[in-house]
Amino acid sequence: MVDRKIKNLKILMIAPLFPESFWSFKYLLKLIRKKAAFPPLGLLTVAAMLPSHWVKKLIDVNVEKLTNKDILWADYVFIGAMLVQQKAADEIIKRCKKLNRKIVAGGPLFTMEFKEYIDVVDHFVLNEAEITLPLFLKDLKMGTPDKIYQSNLFSDIKKTPVPLWELINLKKYASTSIQFSRGCPFFCDFCNVTTLFGRKIRQKTTDQIIAELDIIYERGHRDSVFFVDDNFIGSTVSLKKSLLPALIKWKENHKSISFYTETSINIADDEELMKQMNLAGFDQVFIGIETPSCLGLEESNKKQNRNRDLVSDIKKIQRNGIQVQAGFIVGFDSDTNSIFQQQIDFIQKSGIVTAMVGLLQAPPGTKLYDRLNLSNRLKKYISGDNSDGTTNIIPLTMNSDTLTDGYKHILKKIYSPKNYYKRIKTFLSEYKYESSKEGLSFSRFLIFLRSTFYLGIIGNERYYYWKLLIWTFTTRPKHFSMAVHLSILGFNFRKAVKKVVAKC
Repeated sequence: MVDRKIKNLKILMIAPLFPESFWSFKYLLKLIRKKAAFPPLGLLTVAAMLPSHWVKKLIDVNVEKLTNKDILWADYVFIGAMLVQQKAADEIIKRCKKLNRKIVAGGPLFTMEFKEYIDVVDHFVLNEAEITLPLFLKDLKMGTPDKIYQSNLFSDIKKTPVPLWELINLKKYASTSIQFSRGCPFFCDFCNVTTLFGRKIRQKTTDQIIAELDIIYERGHRDSVFFVDDNFIGSTVSLKKSLLPALIKWKENHKSISFYTETSINIADDEELMKQMNLAGFDQVFIGIETPSCLGLEESNKKQNRNRDLVSDIKKIQRNGIQVQAGFIVGFDSDTNSIFQQQIDFIQKSGIVTAMVGLLQAPPGTKLYDRLNLSNRLKKYISGDNSDGTTNIIPLTMNSDTLTDGYKHILKKIYSPKNYYKRIKTFLSEYKYESSKEGLSFSRFLIFLRSTFYLGIIGNERYYYWKLLIWTFTTRPKHFSMAVHLSILGFNFRKAVKKVVAKC
C-alpha cells in the first residue's frame, strides 16, 4: 500500500563545506567576487532523479548559510559528500538529528565509510545513484524503505538526466561542471576511482552534453566549464568522432566558454586528439604526474607514466595549446632524501605552473590501503585532502620528520615568487593557444585592476609581477590575459601553501 505522506515531500539537499585547501581557491574567489569554485554537480544530478512533483531546495554551504529553519522545512534531508568534507558533513548530521529530521546520505564518503554513520543516518543510497536511488524511491513510496541500498553494478549514464541547475545561482560560482564519462582504464595503487566507477569507460551521448551545455549557457554562465571525468580520454573513439567535432561547432556561437578536464599523460601520444581539444576550447588539463622517480612510478603501478620523457610530453601538450596542471606525490617507500630536489627540478623545468604536491595517502578502496592495512601501517584518520600536509601512512624507509620537512621545502621553493613567475615564463614560451574568447569585459577589467593593486603595488612579488607583464606584453602579447590569470592564481596558492607549511 502506498504511503500517502510521501506524495508531496519537501526535500532539502545539502552540500557540506569544503575545507580550505589547495583547490578551494579561497583567495582567488575574493579577488573575482565569487562564493565558491564549483557547484555540487552530484546533488544537482540526484535532484533531477527525484519525482518532479516533490518540492526541492538545495543549500550549498560553500555559498550560503544553512539555517535551522531550512532543516525544519524539510521532510527529508539529502546529504552528498566526499571524504574531504567529512567534518562538515558530521556537523550537518548532528544538526539534522537534533531537529529530528530524516537523513538520506550518499556519495563517495558514505559509500566508503557508511559503517561509521550507521547509527545516525536513516537511509544510505550508495554507489551510483542511477541504480540505487530508484530502489530507495520505490520502497519509500510503499512506506517500507530499507536502511542501506548498495550495488556493485555500474549504470548506463546515457540515461542520466540533466542536472537540476535551477536549484542554484550559477553566478555565485567561478566555474561550472559537466560529466561526459565515468571510469578509468588504469589501476593506480593509491587511487579509488576504479573501485567507485570501474575500469570500463562509460560515456554520455554527444546530444546529452550539448543539451547540458545549452542549459548552462541559458542560465547565464559565460566562463569555464570543468569536465569532471577522472580520465576524459579513457576511450577516444566517440570522443574524436562525435563529441569534439560537436563542441567545435558549439563553440562558434559560444566563444566566451572554455573547457578543462583531467586526462592521463598519454594524451601527448595523440596529436589529432590534442588539436581537436584545442579547437573545441580545452585550454588546460590536469594530469597525475606523481613523481619523476622510476621506482615511485613502478611502486604505485603508474604504468602509463613509465618509460616516457615526461617533460617532453608536457611541453608537447603545451605546444598544442593546452596548459598542464599536475599532481605530485612524495612519500613512496622507494623515495629517498633526493626526491625533494628532484620534484622541484622537474616542476621548474616542465613549466607546470599549477603544481599540486601532496604527501602519499591511502584512501579506503585502494590497493595501497588494503596492502598497508595488512602490514599495520595505517593511521586511523585520513583527511581526504592530499595537499594538506597529512598522511594516514606510517613511513617505512624515511623518517616522518624528514618527509614532512622535505615536503614543506618543495612547497616553499616552487611557490616562492621567483620560481613561480619563472615557471609562468617557461610555460608561455611553449604555449601556442590562440584564444577565441570575447574581448575584455568590464568585470574582467575590474579583476585586472584589483589584482594589480594586490600583486603589483602592495604585494611582495611586485618586482616579478611587473617583470612578467612587461615580458609578456613585448614578446607574447596574445597571452597577456593568461599571464595575469596565472599571476592571480599564484597569489592564491602562496596564501594556501603558507597555511599548509605553518600547520605541518
